[in-house]
Amino acid sequence: MEQPPIHEHYETAYDEDQRLRQGLGRLELARVQEIVRRHLRPSSRVLDVGGATGVHAEWLLADGHTVHLVDLLPGHVARAETRLGARQQFTATVGDARALALPDASADAVLLLGPLYHLTDRADRLAAWREARRVVVPGGVVIAMAISRFASLFDGLAQSYLFDPAFRAIVAQDLATGVHENPTGDPRWFTTAYFHRPEELGAEATESGLEVTETVGVEGLAHWIRAIAPALDHAADREVVLDSARVIEAEPSLLGLSSHLITVATRLHLT
Repeated sequence: MEQPPIHEHYETAYDEDQRLRQGLGRLELARVQEIVRRHLRPSSRVLDVGGATGVHAEWLLADGHTVHLVDLLPGHVARAETRLGARQQFTATVGDARALALPDASADAVLLLGPLYHLTDRADRLAAWREARRVVVPGGVVIAMAISRFASLFDGLAQSYLFDPAFRAIVAQDLATGVHENPTGDPRWFTTAYFHRPEELGAEATESGLEVTETVGVEGLAHWIRAIAPALDHAADREVVLDSARVIEAEPSLLGLSSHLITVATRLHLT
């Protein structure tokens, strides 16, 4: 299966782990944590597909779960093993979300917190969803994250990229097709990806045989206001920022405002 051109972006130009540990990336991380936590049972076997260098695996292990991380990039898996490999409840392998080398019904929860970004063909995204459904137990959850269709538009306004004609051309394609391509190679403008409309994410889960529990916006408006980042350093102010995302997370008219969307779905049957 052909791979999207993401290797150079993540292995040489972009550190996803650090992005989520500083600035407004901390808002995304905190919101992902609280959304995922409300759907996980204690001591779950969690399959972290596209788990990169283990930024989510780290807190899942601290919460008492067993985590198996799968990532497409060998460098990511090596870094995750270096950081977390000494823990008995952690394992990691190189693998593809569309064809997981794992037994049926072998995980209590499957996280797809990245793979759907980089599968521009719908058939490939459905393959990833179906593999997640195959390996999760009946009654288990699949939690998937996507980038909002409107993310480049809002990011372009927030960071003034939109005044560059080259970036406006990228945004025009994003809005028209969902396929994000960055011919400039500028790492600030991301790499090849697919940006979902809010209704698409749940529709993919349903078509894959899962029952959707919820689709929510992750960050709300706050992600686009760069000056808010220092508020995350102070407990009371941090709570205000987080609550601004919580109160609108399920508002249908505002889902696309968030940079990221999460759909939670359940496998109801063995077959």
